[in-house]
Amino acid sequence: MRTGEPLPSVEDVLGLLDTGRWHWDTAAGEVTVDAVAARLLGLPAEECVLTEAQVRARLHPVDWNEITGVVQLAVAEGTLAEVRIRIMDDQGRVVRVVRSRSKPTFDHSRRAYVLTGTLQEVTDPAPGTAAGRSAVTGDWRRSREAFLLDAGRALAEARSTEEVLRVAANLSMPGFSPDGLAVFGVEGDRLTIIGHHGHEPGDEGPFTYMPLDTDYPAAEVVRTGRAVYLSSPEQYKARYPLTWPMAQRFGRQSWAFLPLTVAGRPMGAWMAAFAYPVAFTPDERSVLTTVARMLAQALARAGTAESERALADGLQRTMLPRLGQQRIPGMSVAARYIPTGGGLQVGGDWYDVIPLPSGRFALVIGDVQGHDVRAAGLMGQLRIALRAYASEGHRPDAVLTRASRFLHGIGEADPVETRFATCLYVEVDPVTGVLEVARAGHPDPVIRMADATVLTRPTAGGLPLGIDPDADYPTTRLILEPAETMLICTDGLIETGGHDLDTGWARLRSLLEEHKGNLEELADALVQAVHGPSSHHTTGPLADRREDDIALLLLCRQGEGCGCGAETDTVRPPVRRTMLTVAQAEPERVAVARHQLRELLHDWSSADQVDSAVLLLSELLTNVLVHTDADALLVAEVTGGREGRRMRIEVTDTGDDLPHPRRPGELASSGRGLLLIEQLAHAWGVDPRGEGKSIWFELYEPPEADAGTDGDGSGGRGSHGHGRPQPNGTPGTPRHPGARSV
Repeated sequence: MRTGEPLPSVEDVLGLLDTGRWHWDTAAGEVTVDAVAARLLGLPAEECVLTEAQVRARLHPVDWNEITGVVQLAVAEGTLAEVRIRIMDDQGRVVRVVRSRSKPTFDHSRRAYVLTGTLQEVTDPAPGTAAGRSAVTGDWRRSREAFLLDAGRALAEARSTEEVLRVAANLSMPGFSPDGLAVFGVEGDRLTIIGHHGHEPGDEGPFTYMPLDTDYPAAEVVRTGRAVYLSSPEQYKARYPLTWPMAQRFGRQSWAFLPLTVAGRPMGAWMAAFAYPVAFTPDERSVLTTVARMLAQALARAGTAESERALADGLQRTMLPRLGQQRIPGMSVAARYIPTGGGLQVGGDWYDVIPLPSGRFALVIGDVQGHDVRAAGLMGQLRIALRAYASEGHRPDAVLTRASRFLHGIGEADPVETRFATCLYVEVDPVTGVLEVARAGHPDPVIRMADATVLTRPTAGGLPLGIDPDADYPTTRLILEPAETMLICTDGLIETGGHDLDTGWARLRSLLEEHKGNLEELADALVQAVHGPSSHHTTGPLADRREDDIALLLLCRQGEGCGCGAETDTVRPPVRRTMLTVAQAEPERVAVARHQLRELLHDWSSADQVDSAVLLLSELLTNVLVHTDADALLVAEVTGGREGRRMRIEVTDTGDDLPHPRRPGELASSGRGLLLIEQLAHAWGVDPRGEGKSIWFELYEPPEADAGTDGDGSGGRGSHGHGRPQPNGTPGTPRHPGARSV
């Protein structure tokens, strides 16, 4: 142009640059285009007015849907709206890619957008530009969509604030990735640093607890709820001169500060800082805005989850005892509580250790129906009631009866929320090891003996608490021998993982038998085998599971090799013992006694001898029930080492008549009991006990080589005489013949 000549018109300049103009009024639904814009859209090169449907038919469907989001973002930020658009022909093929730039406004009176902009064909992107960086990795749209899907999935899976920040730090955005991140929160009228990445420890100091009225980008974002983009250090210095020295020392070239908004309210700000200049095109702003929204939602979820976990942990620590304060002479206790997943992770399971006025102590474990806050509340009330009744000195049966009446009363006051609870109450004498057990619909206790044999101890029981206010809870007496460990637990430990009571106990039994560590390690092993790592009050790694709450208590009576505490000075030979009472009104417990004996002899080398022992035990117990009016007490024990073990079975009753052997005829229906004992046992006898008597027999384990045959095939004494000499009488001969036959 020569000096003094008039300037060309805007139309002439745009025509020379092959740039078209267009105007879009969403209220009228019309788009006005000039000749260049019409040609770029694949229409005749002449100015015309098109409907939105006509324009939409020329654009790729994905790009048309994207235009709305870009326009809304530009209006919210007061910036230009820029978007790349693929133009389609009549056969649905892409014929060109154009770039649209416009300055949108929103007409509140008509509730419509008004846009005037330009349209220009896009050539191959230049290397080093944002478009070029996107082109290197392929289609920029596919790259962005894949990135956002991956980012959304990773942020949705983050369970804590720390995990959310770690995911945000590892995000690799398509074509541009920040090397410095910071997440700001709000406390009162001040900014706080929730977390940062790409900075040295301590760098956050000047930005911590910064007043919201500070001339700082993050503070402005929180105040206004609008993003701030700074493409160069000069722009940062010009816009925020007071805080520029704080940011200058990090050596970054571009910054994006975006609001973290939840439910329409800014909860903080996210800063993404870049080591190279970034123009922050609409595409890049759209990606950053989407990430900021997902980040805000993830932080909100993580904060809620952490608050719930803190509340659950506080409730657990309030409701459950601190076993470290319990000092039980000669015994050790370990416990674990694992809440179910979901909600506040507080349920109805509990345990307690209660000092009693008699100098003894009580172990309590229970399970209130349900896994919600209501169950947790009832659990707390029931635990306090049980502790109060026990502290008054009541016997175990009376404690459970009163607790059942208490829970039933709560149900009557609120019949819609009627609940019941199972419970196991054990009164322990630490001096003698005597256990008085009362059970209300709860699983039986399990005993791990000194030689790692594990037995379930059947105990008498009643209905769960809260069903019948007048229910009775009979008491069963057991003895915990030195070096033995008792396990009591809720059914969550047994049945989790698709197991029923039988298969669940089999799994726990193998764990108990194989464990070699101390009591605390055993408690951890039981929990880890079911659900993974735990702690005394676990809400961390286990919080994402669960099928049912878990509570367990382990009680160990210290002894040689028990691993639960101080060892005794005297080394005793291992003794394996079980006791069981068979009442006159409970003949079905004869079968329980047979099962207990088989469990006691689970590793006995001769299967024939085990069958013989079970047969003789049935004879002795049945004899007491048939010929006396008394109950029978079974005591079975195995003593000695692997090279010379002995089983001794003793049945005691309060009857005065002593048995004597008979010679029954072929058709006789009784009288063969002593004959069987004489034929199958190595030694046997009858001992008067003042009030009553005991009948006993013994079998001696054969060497491993003879275990399968036992010589004569009898399963008892063998073919080489009556066995080894015994101090209690001649094998095969009753020591105290009496008037009554067996």
